[in-house]
Amino acid sequence: MDFETILFDIDSGVLTLRLNRPESYNACNEQLTTDLRAALKEAERNKGVRAMLLTGAGKAFCSGQDLKEAPESGARRSLADSLIRRYNPIIRKLRSIPKPVVTAINGVAAGGGCSLALAGDIRIMSENAYLLQAFINIGLVPDSGSSHFLAQTVGYPKAFEIATLGEKIPAEQALALGLVNKVVASGELMEEAHTLALRYAQGPTKAYGYLKKMLRRAEHTSLDDALEYEVFMQEAAGRTRDYREGVKAFLEKRKPEFKGE
Repeated sequence: MDFETILFDIDSGVLTLRLNRPESYNACNEQLTTDLRAALKEAERNKGVRAMLLTGAGKAFCSGQDLKEAPESGARRSLADSLIRRYNPIIRKLRSIPKPVVTAINGVAAGGGCSLALAGDIRIMSENAYLLQAFINIGLVPDSGSSHFLAQTVGYPKAFEIATLGEKIPAEQALALGLVNKVVASGELMEEAHTLALRYAQGPTKAYGYLKKMLRRAEHTSLDDALEYEVFMQEAAGRTRDYREGVKAFLEKRKPEFKGE
């Protein structure tokens, strides 16, 4: 598929989505969010996509909202409309799509771009990249899921510090805080991220999708609720072809060949 502001490429079951406005550090304008919503819709529909890799072109991952499109002082444009119509559907889709999403943070991930980075199921970061909750620096509050991602990951006191100080979080600090899973040399980022995405693309896709649902639900349920939901989801996983292949491969002492079915 061809998009104006995104590079869309499928190879060996891995869909690589590259935000492609390098001249603006991949800032989100109306066209980019429109393209990204359409690309995610296609990713969910397309059975040939079994894992996703989201990254940015050039030196940045995503610098957030393009302020050239932001309301000027005294303007009546609704920020709520922008979130409800553009950003929130993207974040929800990244979290709910029943396929693993790897975010490769190759440079600055600021504001809404930080939210995009944190929306990935697994996050790999270049040693030269950084996260930035930049909202407070222009008198706004975190949006596009950042308040949730921060509080869930680092707890209230640290989340408050990050959100209110609006300072850069270097890669090693992001790793120590648990905001990313791995930090690698900048020249190795895409190879590492693609290798991981390819591993997911060769795995039991339906089980990954079920697991995403389970972990999201477990964030706000009791142990008893989690136990009951595990019963339901395990029954569903046990009816997949990949489960039958997994058992057969185990008994035959070979590597399973999962088909995502």
